[in-house]
Amino acid sequence: MKLNLKNPLCFFDLETTGINITHDRIIEIAVIKVMPNGEVIKKSNLLNPTIPIPAESSAIHGIFDKDVADKQTFKDVAKEYAKFFEGSDLAGFNILKFDSTRK
Repeated sequence: MKLNLKNPLCFFDLETTGINITHDRIIEIAVIKVMPNGEVIKKSNLLNPTIPIPAESSAIHGIFDKDVADKQTFKDVAKEYAKFFEGSDLAGFNILKFDSTRK
């Protein structure tokens, strides 16, 4: 499918420690950036949330404390992602809050 884009379009998804946006943390961010010329750029990181990942969350996304123990935190990569998103339109599932489909 050919998209008629004026700006890059970033589709992003997060995996988190839970669904409470004031307490829970991001443990994975993945972005697919579609440029107006059709080029596709992918970027993703596993992240150390600095808090334990509950077993209930790990059962959903398959990411465990041992998988992120030596990874950077979101704070470490936030500016890098802000620059990657710069000038782009954003798209994603539940991007205004953490996934509400999780129980």
